Amino acid sequence: MRTFVFALLFTALLPNLALAAEANAPWGHAKAVEQVYAKEKVVYDVAVDSEAAVRSVISRAVLLANLNGNDPFDTKIVIVLHGDEIPFFAIKNYAKYRDLMQRAQGATQTGVIEFRMCRIAAKGHGFEPADIHGFVTMVPMADAEIVRLQQAGYAYMR
Repeated sequence: MRTFVFALLFTALLPNLALAAEANAPWGHAKAVEQVYAKEKVVYDVAVDSEAAVRSVISRAVLLANLNGNDPFDTKIVIVLHGDEIPFFAIKNYAKYRDLMQRAQGATQTGVIEFRMCRIAAKGHGFEPADIHGFVTMVPMADAEIVRLQQAGYAYMR
């Protein structure tokens, strides 16, 4: 008898539970679509002040490269550095930021992702090209480099 009462009660409440669940999702549920990405050129404008933020940018760039098939002939991702993250890339700070630098350098191995650094900003932090890891290319000015890349068809990401 007890099982019968429970089953009856559950059956009576079931429509109300469904309505309560739908009240929390009045617009329904998200729809997933499959998308093919290829031949993208992207420039990331990076001026951050934490290891976590740099790691996040690298992770996003690596994910984008993977979604595009990691083909250096079809996809290019340039990460332009010009903020307080610059000291992370200094050779003298390698011991402190070893894991981050290994991740950054590893991201460049396929030829899809490049790091470029503003020479003016680096100088403002007390660094010259000889002070920065060799997988980074110094450019005269970050803003000018970002504009140049956009003119060459690179999409802007912040």
